[in-house]
Amino acid sequence: MNGLWVVGDFAWDVLIRTNAPLQTGGDTYGEVNLAPGGSAANAAVWARRCGMDTTFVGKVGSDRLGDLAAEDLQAEGVSACLLHSDAQATGSVAVWIDHAGERSMVSGKGADHYLLPSELPRDQLAQARHLHLSGWSFFANPPRSAAREAARIAKQGGATLSFDPASFQLIGNVGVDRFLSYVTDLGVDLIFPNYEEGAALSGETEPERIVPALAERMPGTRVILKLDAKGARVQDGPVGGVPIEPVPSRLVDATGAGDAFAGAFLAAWLRSRDAVEAARFAARVSAWVIERLGARPKVDAALHALLEEWHVSASRAAGLEEES
Repeated sequence: MNGLWVVGDFAWDVLIRTNAPLQTGGDTYGEVNLAPGGSAANAAVWARRCGMDTTFVGKVGSDRLGDLAAEDLQAEGVSACLLHSDAQATGSVAVWIDHAGERSMVSGKGADHYLLPSELPRDQLAQARHLHLSGWSFFANPPRSAAREAARIAKQGGATLSFDPASFQLIGNVGVDRFLSYVTDLGVDLIFPNYEEGAALSGETEPERIVPALAERMPGTRVILKLDAKGARVQDGPVGGVPIEPVPSRLVDATGAGDAFAGAFLAAWLRSRDAVEAARFAARVSAWVIERLGARPKVDAALHALLEEWHVSASRAAGLEEES
C-alpha cells in the first residue's frame, strides 16, 4: 500500500509578531512574514521531514500563491495532488503572535474551503496505507463532504485513519454533539486533540479524565492528548493514559506545533506502531518548532541531528525485533 495521505487545507500564513502589546488605533514595529501553512499541509510536510512517504490532496487558487504552494510541497518532498480553482483565491491566514509567543488567527475562506468529493483521486486514495484529516475540513461544507468521502474510500481500501480536531472555538460554534456526529462513524483510529479541544469534546477538565472520556465517546479510537508545555498523554494501557514528559523549550511561536506533533507522531507510529515512543518523538519535534517562528521553520543543524538520532534509534530497534 502507498504511504501516508493527507487531505485538507493548504493556506499561506501572514505572520505578524510584535515585542509589545498592540496599541488600538496606533502603530508599532514588528515582524511581518509570509510562510506556507494550513493544518493538513503542515502535518504532511512534517511527516515527510521525518521520513514518511507522504501525499497531500488539497485545493488552491489559480493564482501565484497557488503556484507557490505547489513549489513549496515539491521542495519539501511531498507528493501533491492540488486542485485549482478559478473562482476562489489560495487560502490565507493572518496569524498574530504576541510578545509572549501565543498566537491568534483569522482564517480567510479560500479555495481550500471548496474541495469537492468529485475532485478526489479515488483510485489512489483506495491504495493509501494511512489517511490523516484536519478538523478544518469539518466546520463547513463542501470540504466536510470531501473529507468524509476520502475517509470512506481509504478505510474501504484497508487504511488506518487519524484526525486532528483543529479548533475548540469552532467546535463550540458547531456544537460538540454535531461535530462528533461528523467523525464518529468514520472509523477513526487516532485522534490528536490539544487540551482545549479534548476538554470540549469530552466534557472533562483533567487530562487523565479527558483521555478515557473521549475514548468512550469515540469507541475504537486511540486518544493522543497534546498538552503543550505539560507534554502529552497517550491512551495506552492505563485508563487515564500514559503521561509523556514535556521537552524543555523556550516559547517563541506556538503556530503549527500541534501539526508538527501529529506529522512526527504518524511518521514514527506507522513505522513501529508504538504510540508511546511515537509521542515522545513527536514531543521533541514540536518543542523544536515552538522555539522558532512559523509552522514550518527551515531545517537546521539541531533538527537534522534530532531526526538523524531518531532514525538510527528506530532502525536499531527494528533490527533487534527482526533478530528476536
